[in-house]
Amino acid sequence: MSKTDPAFSRVDPRRSGFYIWRIENMQVTPIAKEFYGEFFRGDSYIVLSIKEIKGGPLDSHVHFWLGNDTSQDEAGVAAYKSVELDDLLGGSPVQHREVEGHESQRFLSYFPSGIKIKQGGAKSGFHHVDKGVFQPRLIHVKGKRNPRFSECPEIDWEQMNHGDCFILDLGNVIFPWLGANCNRTEKMKTVEHCCRLRDERGGKANIVFVEDGQEDKLDRESKQLFEKYLNIKDRNKIKAEKEAGDDEASERILSANIKLFSCKEEEGTLRIQEVKPGPLYRKDLISDPSQKYSKDSFIIDNGPTGSWLWIGRKASPKEKKEAMRNAVGFLKKKGYPSDTKVTRVVEGAEPSDFKCLFKDWPQPPPPGKVYSRSRIAKTVQTKFDATTLHNNQALAAESQMVDDGSGKVEVWRIEDFQMVPLENIHYGEFYGGDCYVILYTYNVQGREAYIIYYWLGLKSTTDEQGTAALMAVQLDDKYNGKPVQVRVVQYKEPPHFMALFGGKMVIFEGGKAGWTKGKSVNGVQYEGPGDKYMLQVRGTSALTCKAVQVPLRASSLNSNDVFVIFTKSAVFSWAGKGCTGDEREMAKNIAARSPRVLTTVFEGQEKPDFWNVLGGKEEYASEKLLQDEGSHPCRLFHLSNARGYIHVEEVYDFVQSDLIEDDVMLLDAWESIYIWFGKNSNKAEREASQTCAIEYLKTDPAGRDIDTPILCIKQGFEPPSFTGFFGIWDRDIWSKGLSFEELKKQVGESNIPIVEIKQNGISGSPDFNEVPKYSLVELQVAAEELPSGVDPNAREIHLRDDEFKKVFNMSYSDFNKLPGWKQKQMKKSFKLF
Repeated sequence: MSKTDPAFSRVDPRRSGFYIWRIENMQVTPIAKEFYGEFFRGDSYIVLSIKEIKGGPLDSHVHFWLGNDTSQDEAGVAAYKSVELDDLLGGSPVQHREVEGHESQRFLSYFPSGIKIKQGGAKSGFHHVDKGVFQPRLIHVKGKRNPRFSECPEIDWEQMNHGDCFILDLGNVIFPWLGANCNRTEKMKTVEHCCRLRDERGGKANIVFVEDGQEDKLDRESKQLFEKYLNIKDRNKIKAEKEAGDDEASERILSANIKLFSCKEEEGTLRIQEVKPGPLYRKDLISDPSQKYSKDSFIIDNGPTGSWLWIGRKASPKEKKEAMRNAVGFLKKKGYPSDTKVTRVVEGAEPSDFKCLFKDWPQPPPPGKVYSRSRIAKTVQTKFDATTLHNNQALAAESQMVDDGSGKVEVWRIEDFQMVPLENIHYGEFYGGDCYVILYTYNVQGREAYIIYYWLGLKSTTDEQGTAALMAVQLDDKYNGKPVQVRVVQYKEPPHFMALFGGKMVIFEGGKAGWTKGKSVNGVQYEGPGDKYMLQVRGTSALTCKAVQVPLRASSLNSNDVFVIFTKSAVFSWAGKGCTGDEREMAKNIAARSPRVLTTVFEGQEKPDFWNVLGGKEEYASEKLLQDEGSHPCRLFHLSNARGYIHVEEVYDFVQSDLIEDDVMLLDAWESIYIWFGKNSNKAEREASQTCAIEYLKTDPAGRDIDTPILCIKQGFEPPSFTGFFGIWDRDIWSKGLSFEELKKQVGESNIPIVEIKQNGISGSPDFNEVPKYSLVELQVAAEELPSGVDPNAREIHLRDDEFKKVFNMSYSDFNKLPGWKQKQMKKSFKLF
């Protein structure tokens, strides 16, 4: 066996994980987690994703990403080392070649907030910038679902186009520029990214929206600052919308015109011969039926949309190593674009989207039998070994685990712009309407180290989220900058965060504002979830397990999971037919919250008293595919005509939030096709969706029955047979969401007048001691009644010193250090705004 690169030593082929390496000086170097999603176009990278498939083997994918300015040598090292990583994992991973600007949807799905492509390479990357020093930049935002954030070579109108969004980042002032024809997702992701930049700067940055063609409508101060970098008179240099991307012909989800080619190495020469056109059958890949595994390799040519390279398990080592290079050579001979996607798969480890190219891929072994894609065994629950992580801190960061979570944990909830400590008995309890700050202290080789997590509930307010970010910064300062800060969004918790709570993390509905009086914590009355509630348990270990509150009714059940129901007198654990033994064990941990005896109820064996607790029987998600691991997993597709034609793309690892309100989605559940109409989808998309679904069935190489049922459903009226495929389903996810205009208004309310902003900090306001002073009563009047020279938006600076301290309980200098959103909140309280 070939020697493994030390950079890969922390990869555990039996455990889920996500890793990124960069090629530096021809060596493989691990990237710390805080930089995941950032790519330099002068470099090459290797990305590994290992995920657990419920009831089956691990799903592994190796991507090597090539920046547009990377050298041939670095690209070669990335490709070669990807093969070495593949060998380490027993040959099971699917291998992907990714080119900057043409990344696959699977690759982009790893980075929900988008990938950030920066100028330069290894020599310029990952260096800490001194505080107070900031280099202005222009960021290009492009993409319908998982956008790319690319740093432009220069700040100039010529870099921009009307079809995308751009961010002019000046440090303390951030200008999101919204192209006239950009899509809604680009707008929302642009705002999300700007808010994240502001959070990273302790909330001390303004976000000023600029609409394409409306630059002249900026206020005087904002316009002056904007024009220092982008002169409005030169905006005629902006490129047309068509230059935002290729105006290609309407795409089909799957091409029926695929061809199979044999790929053999004979006497040092690669020989490629066409075998047959589609439809394809599994037997087409078998040259010798008497042999268990094949020694041949094949290329499935799907045209410019991409090609697959299938490697027989008994292919020669040289053929395996050179396979990707040979496939790229094949594409060149066919005259396909250089960015055409190439995916390499190994016999016995084919992913579902590869199997879908074949008319008759064999079913997997029946449930209960061990099924392995390669020599890698099915995941076994073992105790996490943290002892070796301290020997290499970079690799510990890369693996997302610094220890097993057994250190000291302190938790605070954000209340009234302050951190309120929680009692230990409530550690691990989170409310979706609140935000929390968690300090984790652990020991590394005899010294203390710290991690500060700030957790943001999906239904918390912008003020609470801003306060959490600010409190994290202040807590960091308290420990002299030693802690690592980690921003955590609800449902996106990293493994180490969940490990802090030992498999007992629970996310409840609501927040402090909506509680009734109940439990007392530190003298404050809190409401828990009530006497009766139900939790949906997801995950198979302390590193992946969380429980989420769902409505206490039978329609919330799902055959794929385990649910725990708490009442005053009893605790039930309901186990769906598709759940695993590991999930049932984790449910017992969750049920330990109650001193009452746990009663386990298996699906199909419920007694009347169980249904009575849930208010009676109801239809719930119990489709056959939810119970059995089949060879045809569900697939979700996004349909849109934003480009002027119906464009279709697949969504990987989908969840409910991937359903876009502005468009139409297609869910292929094999036995049925669901067409989901977003409430803001247009008539053309809805009318075209039926034709698209029928075309999808016709062109499926697997030879689908054209009479497969097609069901049309509307947003807000989804049946359980549809919602069950999305795991946890939140009926309020859209009704309580903000429109783009509402989000703009909310973001704008947290800004500070631009006149106060300077490049090196928030300053430049008049000297507090040099302006005329007035009493509070004189300033609490209508704007037109204010004394001459008083700015209606900055009345507080005219308060007498003694009254200022009395009103705000602090000096003006301390007040001026607060972020703008908090200043405004305090001024509103005293009618000084």
